[in-house]
Amino acid sequence: MAANPPLPASTPDGSMTRRDRPWLAPYNRKLRNLTCLSIRNLSLTPTPTGRTRKKTIDDDAVPNTLTSPAKLVALREQRGLAHSHSSSDLRTVSEHDTDAQENGRNGNGSPVKANGAPKAPQRPTIGRMRRRSTLEWVNATPQTRQEKLEAVVKSRLADVFFSIHVDGVEEPVYVSEVVDSTMDPTFRHIDWSACGPGVLRLGTLTVRVWARSDNLAGWRQLLELALCLRELHYLGKSLDQFHHRLPANAVIFHLSDGIYTAFPSISDYAPPPVAPLARTMTSRVLPTASFDALLRLSKLDESIQDALATRNKIAADLEALLETNKSPLIERDQVAEAEDRLKTIEYAKKTVEKQIEKARKQKAERRELLSRRREFMQQDLQKRKAQSEEMANGRPELPHFRSEHEIRQTAIANQRRRICEDLHIIYPIKPIPGKSLAFTIRGLHLPNSEDLDATPPDKLAAALGHVAHAVHLLSIYLVQPLPYPLNPNSSTSTIEDPISLLKTSSSSSHHSSTKDPHHTALLRSYPLHTKSVPRFRFEYAVFLLNKDLQILLENAFAVRVLDIRHTLPNLLYLFYVATAGEGELPARKAGGVRGLMAGRDAAWSSEQVDESQLGDGSRRGSRDSRGSGAGWGFWGRSGLGNGDAKGEGLFSSGNGVSGKDGKAMDSLRRNMGGLDRGRKLG
Repeated sequence: MAANPPLPASTPDGSMTRRDRPWLAPYNRKLRNLTCLSIRNLSLTPTPTGRTRKKTIDDDAVPNTLTSPAKLVALREQRGLAHSHSSSDLRTVSEHDTDAQENGRNGNGSPVKANGAPKAPQRPTIGRMRRRSTLEWVNATPQTRQEKLEAVVKSRLADVFFSIHVDGVEEPVYVSEVVDSTMDPTFRHIDWSACGPGVLRLGTLTVRVWARSDNLAGWRQLLELALCLRELHYLGKSLDQFHHRLPANAVIFHLSDGIYTAFPSISDYAPPPVAPLARTMTSRVLPTASFDALLRLSKLDESIQDALATRNKIAADLEALLETNKSPLIERDQVAEAEDRLKTIEYAKKTVEKQIEKARKQKAERRELLSRRREFMQQDLQKRKAQSEEMANGRPELPHFRSEHEIRQTAIANQRRRICEDLHIIYPIKPIPGKSLAFTIRGLHLPNSEDLDATPPDKLAAALGHVAHAVHLLSIYLVQPLPYPLNPNSSTSTIEDPISLLKTSSSSSHHSSTKDPHHTALLRSYPLHTKSVPRFRFEYAVFLLNKDLQILLENAFAVRVLDIRHTLPNLLYLFYVATAGEGELPARKAGGVRGLMAGRDAAWSSEQVDESQLGDGSRRGSRDSRGSGAGWGFWGRSGLGNGDAKGEGLFSSGNGVSGKDGKAMDSLRRNMGGLDRGRKLG
């Protein structure tokens, strides 16, 4: 087969270029010049061969196209046909006229007149239902269209690879990689390093293309091209410069000077011819290679082939030498591996030794720590033994100590009862006849917190001063600290609030309050009188006083206060609870104030106190007890008691107290007796 001339390359605008010509002559194209392979328009279905070229595949190629029943009905329509976008068409056609029209149609299916002239199609009056014709994608959703498009594209995608075969070699000289899911595969550059010059100098080859798709069970041979490189047609330097349509399964060969292909018929794809170039009349001889240059080139090629043969021989000798000395080489490798393993073992040994040394140090530290703990435990054991012995020795005396403790507790409680009784006598609280929850303290009426304006300010301040003094003394005697300390000073008494947060009116006042302690104390001090002070500070002071009363009742006697605004009722209730108890109140010790009884100091110093007199809780040789006894005798001589030496005047049947005072004392005793009976029952 004669070689076809190369095709001129074309530019995007369709013009041809003269300079785009192949560099290799057809007889110089060898297998070594083949660098790559590409396939375009991959198709797994065979192309029909009976179709006329340069025509589309449509209904015109089908035999008897215009004689189908649908075309016959369409030709009989009166009006011109147009595309219908409806999903169905229910036009009626004539049933009885079908045979006559079919007998009178011409060769192409059109009805004709008697003289042979075509007539206009008539729509029959009596007809039947026309068969349904639908447009599939008219009402389809975008998802359905996308699925159909993907199905169409997927049916044409395939996995492709090729193999190159030459004459005289049973196995393929080259097998390409597999390109997955493609229609236009472009393979990698061909590596001819495994082939010798006998293969690379050949000009003929066989290309077999293998394909696999989802519709195929396995690999199938798609193409087999046995061709000569001289018969390839030149397309251009690259595919970017080729703008003509390629046939299905077109194989493109990439040589060192451009791209080539092998068309079945080059006349179908050849571009329009160009005008022949006019011969130039010149006598200049073009330079070419001389015989000596070609001879040197041949000798150089022979030298290269000899060098390659020598290289192959040396490689074979080396391979044989390695095969002969295989066992020593294996032993040397084993020795190297053993040395590496030995180094690893040595490193592991050093690591383990370090860990052992660290563990030994930790063991020694823990032993030392354990020995210290044993010493501490031994010392603690000895201390516990000593304490156990001490407890065992003191256990016989424990009942005596317990009874003595109970006696002292009882004495302390009785003394507190006596002190509270004295304090109640000093600050008597009496009810006002005809008024509920209205009381006076030392004859001064003190209303409840909600009606403080019912009493003159001076009397109100004096009454609050008495209450503050009584509450202050009760907190001391009952050993109950007050959260809001009192400063009793008769009618100018004050109360402090060290707990609440102060909110000043300006930043300057806040700064001064934080810097000056005296100013802070003044801000936290609230008066129990209304003279020259803001009303809210006085009311807040009364509220704090009532809170102190509530806390005394709750903490000292676990008594709940129903309404803290009732100041005097709560104080009277506190006196009742504080003086309640079992048995009679203890008597005061005989004595007096040292300033009033200076002549009796010698008698006091020489007086011996009997051990039996300690049951009332007084201290041995205490001058305070004697002073309190003197004070008791003073109050007895003043008319508050009978003033006897035993101190029984206050708790007698009313000797020395007459009139209203005697009735008040009787009422107080009855109330106290009721409280005592309630405690006994509880």
